[in-house]
Amino acid sequence: MNATTLHNDRIGLGIFVKTPGHSPLKTRLAAGIGRASAERFHCLAAEAVAAVARAAQATLPGLAVTWAVAEASALDDALWSGLPRIAQGAGDLGARMRHVTERLCSAHGGALLLGADAPQLRVDDLVAAVRALDEYDHVLGPSVDGGFWLFGTRQPVPVLAWTTTPWSQADTKERFIAALGTPRIGRLNALRDADTADDLPPLRVALDALPAPLPEQARLADWLRLLDVI
Repeated sequence: MNATTLHNDRIGLGIFVKTPGHSPLKTRLAAGIGRASAERFHCLAAEAVAAVARAAQATLPGLAVTWAVAEASALDDALWSGLPRIAQGAGDLGARMRHVTERLCSAHGGALLLGADAPQLRVDDLVAAVRALDEYDHVLGPSVDGGFWLFGTRQPVPVLAWTTTPWSQADTKERFIAALGTPRIGRLNALRDADTADDLPPLRVALDALPAPLPEQARLADWLRLLDVI
């Protein structure tokens, strides 16, 4: 690309969340820090991720940010009142990601799927994801555990990518990439998801290392200090 290239910033971003009291969430984390603390972490992390997404809209005015809520019965929950909401739909993770991707692509011409487990992400990460779709068929943000914290596309996704990928495995990312069937995949910076208690100390270090943390990220870092994860 050159300086005259026009970027297409119009894209929908769905932040995947679950709702305390409606379904179990962060069960592996809860095994280490207790259910109430795991639920509180999920809510604080989701707020931080949403804050980064909102901040990215200053650079990406075509970015439409939504909550992708796991439970249709919780779409009107006060936790998710700050953004538009869509339901993830039924089925396993692959089926739900497929549903959200197709809905966002239909409404906005492209989709970014973002978990709430990597609240140390930066505005630059989201800008890079959208820009990558000017050059690549898909974009993926790898997680250090073998999964991915973001997937984005403006293209049709092979059904097999949703139905044959083994989720939450050490080879999830590579199996998903292989099922996409194209070498044209942009890759972002690797981030560490917070899935277990062992992931919290590195997360706090990453949050403290942010050059300009948003208030929601600082609030999460303060909470982690009170939790005494280091």
